[in-house]
This record gives sequence, structure tokens and C-alpha cells, in this order.
Amino acid sequence: MRIARFSLDGNVAFGVVEGDELEIIKGHPFADFERSGHKLPLGAEQVRLLSPVLPNKVVAIGRNYAEHARELGNTVPDVPVVFFKPSTSVAGPGDPVVYPGFSSEVHHEAELAVVIGRMCKDVPRERARDVILGYTCANDVTARDAQRAESQWARAKGFDTSCPLGPWIETELDPADLAVQCTVNGEQRQLGRTSEMVRPVEDLIVHITEAMTLLPGDVVLTGTPAGVGPLHPGDEVAVTIEGIGTLTNKVVNRG
Repeated sequence: MRIARFSLDGNVAFGVVEGDELEIIKGHPFADFERSGHKLPLGAEQVRLLSPVLPNKVVAIGRNYAEHARELGNTVPDVPVVFFKPSTSVAGPGDPVVYPGFSSEVHHEAELAVVIGRMCKDVPRERARDVILGYTCANDVTARDAQRAESQWARAKGFDTSCPLGPWIETELDPADLAVQCTVNGEQRQLGRTSEMVRPVEDLIVHITEAMTLLPGDVVLTGTPAGVGPLHPGDEVAVTIEGIGTLTNKVVNRG
């Protein structure tokens, strides 16, 4: 099932996407809900897709693809590198990515995002899939120069609009071996598979929940394959993940 969060004439709701239609649901996807029978064309002018969730926190994993670690001159860490992106970094499909004024080297990072479906802590590996609502596309937009200059990555990876998510949540998906692609202005920059992750989704859930409670709607970013590169104002960047869809955003100058 594909679940989208959208705005209809200024009112925010959730819906089930089937083909080119969006059926409004009664309730929200983190509990039992009913399908209303009220369907809208997905491309209708009054329908605007939003980020599929507004997370309390985005927990991100760095250097989880060996080739990406190497392309930036890093080794694969013995334990996962964990960092946060604030809720204010989240953007939706079609939203602009605003180039931050403190950087002159902003990069794209296409990633599989995991959407948590229930409150969880100390999750055993065999139960990891049980706490997941589904998966979506993410772009871990990074101010690379700031990342190199600052020992903490809060500004480099946490600036406003640095975490586009979307276009919807796919709930019926095996994340073990999916193609992850990024294009900029139609040119392929990244192409990898989730099977190349150093640590799979289940291990990441275990590692994170050893330390903290994850809440419904929280998002886990699972790392990016090799091929990261620069973005400039005017660029259109698209992240496509097999079985989910495509998340597209345009880079703009700070107004």
C-alpha cells in the first residue's frame, strides 16, 4: 500500500495512492483507519503532495556504503555513524531545496528512508520489521564544506530543507535489495543497491533503539551509495528507489 500525506485546498490529510488516484482515508496511518471511498486524481490542481510524515526526529546513518565512504577518503566505521537531522530540515516532493548561505559546496545523497510505525525501544533483530510502517525516498542534502570544517554535522546536514522526503510511504516492500538512483537535470549521478549496505535495515533499527526510543513517524536514513556530487541553484535533483517512486526537488538560491 502507498500512503501519501497531502494538502487539499489547504487542508492536510492522508490518502492511499492507487495508480493515478488518491483515496482519502479517515484517521492516520499509525493506527487503524478506514478508506473513505472519496477519490481524487493524483495530479489534480488542488492536490499537493507533502512530506509523507512530519517526524519528531530524523536519525541518519553515515558511511553505510563502503564505496561512498572511500570516495570521500573515509574508512568504513566499526560501528554505525549516527547523526540527527532536525524536523525543520524536512521538505516534501516538489518543495525547493534552499542553498544555505554559509556553504558553497552542497551535495546530493540519495537514500532509502525507513518510516517507524510504532513507539519502540530495545528492538530485537527478529522484530525489527514489526516496528516499520514502510519506506520512502530521501535526499540527505549536505553542505560538504561545512561537514569537513566542523566536527559536528548539525549545520552541514541539518539546515532547513536539507531532508526532502517522499513522494509517499510504501508499506509492502522488502528493503534488502532495491535500486537507489539519483539524477541531476536528468543526468545519472548515483546508482547503487540497498544490498550494498554495510549494515542492513534490521541492524540499524537494533543499534539505534539500544540508545533511544523511536516514535511513530520518526524516520531513519540508511546511508547513500557512491556518486555524491554538487548541486547548484537551478538544478533539479531526483531520487528514485525501486518499488517506491521518485522524489524530485529544485535547488534555489536563498531569498
